[in-house]
Amino acid sequence: MDSHKEAQPKGEFECQLCGLTAPYSYYGQKPPNTHSVVLLEESYVMKDPFVPDKDKFLILGSQCTLCNRRVCVGTECSLFYSKRFCLPCVNENLQGFPLEIRQDLDKRKSHSKSHPSKKADART
Repeated sequence: MDSHKEAQPKGEFECQLCGLTAPYSYYGQKPPNTHSVVLLEESYVMKDPFVPDKDKFLILGSQCTLCNRRVCVGTECSLFYSKRFCLPCVNENLQGFPLEIRQDLDKRKSHSKSHPSKKADART
């Protein structure tokens, strides 16, 4: 009975950048029914609806370390580099990130320019 209770939504997660919404059942670093999993950040988590195993979960998103926006883990909205950062904050503070992160962002930008319809499809 407790496991059923834990799967009940606690609220609705909404990404403040792309508008993704999903019910979450847990917020924190140690999702329920996981034996040795500790997440590296406080995260909005939901039970994986695609598998019957109650130990499986999906991470929806987290708060941006700099501006506290709720952002999803989608590559167009945020990145994790020791902490979660929304892309607007990353772009404002680009020089504070290592070269590898800046190069990765350049690749993302060039990829999204060459595939502009992909972003529209991701929201539907």
